[in-house]
Amino acid sequence: MIRSLFFTLILIIFAISSKAQNKDTILLMNGNVVVEKVLDTLIGAVTIVNPANVAEKLHYEYDDIYCVKYAVGFTDYYYSQDTLKGNYFTRDEMLYYIYGERDARKGFKAPGALIGAGVVGLVSGGLGLFFAPIFPYGYMALTGVPKVRIRHKTISNPNYIEQDAYILGYERVSRSRRRIKALIGGTIGLAAGYGLYFGILKDKLPASLTLRF
Repeated sequence: MIRSLFFTLILIIFAISSKAQNKDTILLMNGNVVVEKVLDTLIGAVTIVNPANVAEKLHYEYDDIYCVKYAVGFTDYYYSQDTLKGNYFTRDEMLYYIYGERDARKGFKAPGALIGAGVVGLVSGGLGLFFAPIFPYGYMALTGVPKVRIRHKTISNPNYIEQDAYILGYERVSRSRRRIKALIGGTIGLAAGYGLYFGILKDKLPASLTLRF
């Protein structure tokens, strides 16, 4: 009985392993990786089954794909250097750029932008300034200016930092994440500031404050 259960378990593990090995790997231009069996590569897109709903299919356009690594052993590249299309990087450089995007997406949190914009929004809204939204959203626009500090603990491979393309990819995502966090923080802070102003401070602030509601 025990031997029968053992062999059954081995067969299940082998079946799961074989199924996983038959899946292909799609590396997208934004750094995301999709592991699923490719069904079709015609009509300008790579088609797979939607892992969340097997009754549906997902389509990735060629321009969104760097390469597809097939389970049988070969790789099909969709990215190529073409200045007419705006693809200035070589294939190797673009791969480093993608790695930079991926590492920044995983490791760059931008808490400073979130808190800073939140404080600016809270203060400007709390003072009841008519043009209060200008301040937190102006702060958001400025978050893309400072240099991005790449923390070594967020780098998946220490050798990547030596590549300019990697740094550019990391910085692009990091600056975008800063702006998003600043937008969220500024909006929350502004709403809280206005709530504080209309609920408590409106009649208590000195009349010398101008441009108020």
